[in-house]
Amino acid sequence: MVEPSLIRAAQSGDRDALITLLREIETHVYRTAYYILNNEQDAMDAAQEALIRIYTKINSYEEKAQFKTWIQRIVTNICIDKFRRNKPTVSVEEHDLVFHEKSNVEDEVLSTFTAQDIRQAIEMLPSHHRAVVVLRYLQDFSYNEIADSLNLPLNTVKSYLFRARQQLQSLLHEYQQGGVRG
Repeated sequence: MVEPSLIRAAQSGDRDALITLLREIETHVYRTAYYILNNEQDAMDAAQEALIRIYTKINSYEEKAQFKTWIQRIVTNICIDKFRRNKPTVSVEEHDLVFHEKSNVEDEVLSTFTAQDIRQAIEMLPSHHRAVVVLRYLQDFSYNEIADSLNLPLNTVKSYLFRARQQLQSLLHEYQQGGVRG
């Protein structure tokens, strides 16, 4: 993700290296915040707060952990705190369906509805389950990286993922049975 030499330069006080480092990670930070909070404005606020915290705490990073898991822990904790402060609401945004020429319209409609169903189901999960699902399936973190990021025991991560998958399966049951959205 980020060159270790850039991290060390930023830690040694090289302002240009620090700015370059923050620019390299800002998209990743925002994406994680958005997947957890599912609200653009909240995600922008959380990402900005995370980047400021990384900026001020860069010297506390130790190479014992991977840099991306250190960043992920900061972002996820900020999002969970924000989530707790702002009681969760399920956003029901209407998305314009854009069809491409020579495409199967039915497949595109079903694909769009599937993505919306999954996104809405993830939004309904408790914050700790949502965090592990986002890190595992949307950010492609390993179980160990999730445990490091969230400061949780490995078995707890596995348990949360198991329970989250069960909840998602239950929430998506109607869709899996071929139910029609209306």
